[in-house]
Parts: sequence; C-alpha cells; structure tokens
Amino acid sequence: MKRNLIMLALLVLFGGAAWGYQNWIYSNYPSEIRQLDRTIQLRDEKLISAQIIHQQLDLVANLIEKNLAYSKSDSLAEDASLPFMEYTTAIMNELEIKLVKLEPGKRSARLDYVRTPYTLTVESSYDKLGKFINQLEKSERLITVEQFEIDNAVRKSSSQMERAGGDLSSKVMTVKISTLTLIKQR
Repeated sequence: MKRNLIMLALLVLFGGAAWGYQNWIYSNYPSEIRQLDRTIQLRDEKLISAQIIHQQLDLVANLIEKNLAYSKSDSLAEDASLPFMEYTTAIMNELEIKLVKLEPGKRSARLDYVRTPYTLTVESSYDKLGKFINQLEKSERLITVEQFEIDNAVRKSSSQMERAGGDLSSKVMTVKISTLTLIKQR
C-alpha cells in the first residue's frame, strides 16, 4: 500500500509538473514561434518584392539607355534611322512578310522626346501581322503602333489569284508606327 501511495504521489507530482510546464513555459513557445514565422514570412515577401523591383528597374534602365539621345540631332533621333529600318525588315523577312513600301515620316520634336513616324505597307496574313506587332513590342526601342489598316477588298476573283499563284490569306496592310527617342535634359 505504501508503494501505491508513493506511486500516486509521484504520478501527481509528475502530472502537476507537466501541467505547470504546459501552462507557464511551453504555452509561450508556440505563440513566439508563430510570431517569428510571421515575421520571417513578411521579410521574405519584402525581399521578393525588392528583387522584382530591382529586376524591373534594371529593365527600365536598359530601356531608357537604349532610347536616350543626348540631343535632337543624335543619330538615334534622326529621321529614317537605318538600324531601326534594318531591324523591322529583318523581322519581316523572318516572318515572310512582303514589304511593299516603307516610308519614314517627318519627325516631331518635343522638349523631352522625339517621335519619328514610319508608314509600312506590307502584304501579309492576319496571323503574321500579329506576330510582327508582337515582335515590335519586344524591341529594345520604344515603339508605338499608331494605327493599321487592312485592305481586305477582293480585287481579283479567287480563280485569278490561284492562277497567278497568289495566297488568298494575304492582304495588303498599312501599319503606322512611331519610334520614341528620349532627349537627355541638361
């Protein structure tokens, strides 16, 4: 019996110690751990945001660098920029778009940028035109597509086109685009 009383006393002692540990010592750890996990999660989110902003700022800085001229007479801001025209014709050759006419327009200079318009007349399908515009958007140059017109009137009958070896899906399209060149302010 004495043995049972000692075992009961030890059980009550260990039970009380476990209950005290659970209520006074251990109960603080999960809340502290949850708080620290939340702090770590918030700092990770801030780090990821900072990394994204850094990447985007690098892209913006690169875009500005590629489109920044030191004056309105800089080669980047000149009418009919040869590198730009070579770039657009290379895209058209890659997409097998027939260039009918490429006309540079008269540039308009503002205080902080120069806008140089180009009018392209091409013979292409709708799909190839979409791919062409998509490629222009991916360019390092600032390019705006002002408007495009599609001449889908049937001038020849389909039998005449087939005899001539023409493609029925190709249409004559006029695309008006502009390059924007930023002017460095002094």
